[in-house]
Amino acid sequence: MAKLKAGIVGGAGYTGGELLRILLNHPDADIAFVHSKSNAGNPVYKVHADLTGETKLQFTSALNNDIDVLFLCTGHGEARKFLAAHNIAASIKVIDLSNDFRLAGQASIGDRAFVYGLPELNREAIRCASNIANPGCFATAIQLGLLPLAKAGLLKEVYTTGITGSTGAGQALSETSHFSWRANNIQPYKTFTHQHLGEIGQSMAQLAPGGTVDISFVPWRGDFTRGIFISSQLTCPLELESLYTLYNDYYSGHPFITISREPIFMKQVVNTNKAVINLEKAGGRIAIHSAIDNLLKGASGQAVQNMNLLFGLEETAGLKLKSTYF
Repeated sequence: MAKLKAGIVGGAGYTGGELLRILLNHPDADIAFVHSKSNAGNPVYKVHADLTGETKLQFTSALNNDIDVLFLCTGHGEARKFLAAHNIAASIKVIDLSNDFRLAGQASIGDRAFVYGLPELNREAIRCASNIANPGCFATAIQLGLLPLAKAGLLKEVYTTGITGSTGAGQALSETSHFSWRANNIQPYKTFTHQHLGEIGQSMAQLAPGGTVDISFVPWRGDFTRGIFISSQLTCPLELESLYTLYNDYYSGHPFITISREPIFMKQVVNTNKAVINLEKAGGRIAIHSAIDNLLKGASGQAVQNMNLLFGLEETAGLKLKSTYF
């Protein structure tokens, strides 16, 4: 079988860099081009210095249609503009990592329709799709903690807190992404208004039609570079053993999800496409803890997982990554 040909648009950013690292070592894919207007002509390793000696690829401002899949690693709002401005062949599958096509009312442009790409929710639909709207990083971590409860009709009011590293803010410098601000510091932001709430609510409604789920979310900026840790609280009548059975049953056959009975922590998932989930109960309340790497399971790793599903490859191909425990 010939290898897939992949193109990357926005290859100079964090998610583009992670895609390069994965696809350079993917057994079933080759990188045809890495698009970046600002870096056109420069070797890829000039931007992603850890790839020195790994590739001779250069950034280009040119596009070609001799590819099977196109990854869009552009800023939010830019993917739709890019597709409108360029003639991308209908035969090319597009995986968009921005939020442009995640919501049902916005999930198309022209004849190109997008499927929401959370494999643990939509795996069969992804396999039959032509284009994928990759989920947001916070949205992925929160949803993975709540999907089994939504399917069982056990969600009503959810209180969620989550902390993310500085790479979640993108590569462009801002006051709150400078080392001098982040070091020894945390801060809540976008309290109750985070942009990922829309896609979370959409997924919960998909699993529990007619139900109403009220999610109150307080995100935090953390003083580390990568990773997301989520804690969600709600009332639930099930005993802890029944909850673990519910979660193990739901995620049976999903290779990147681990349900842990031991306390979890972020170093278990950083630099991997894994998600780990732990449950606690006291009285009538439960806490669901979930952790992912925001750049991998929360972005580029999940995008490659979706590529694998789209093209009938082994779901874990290219994604058996080692965590950086120390």
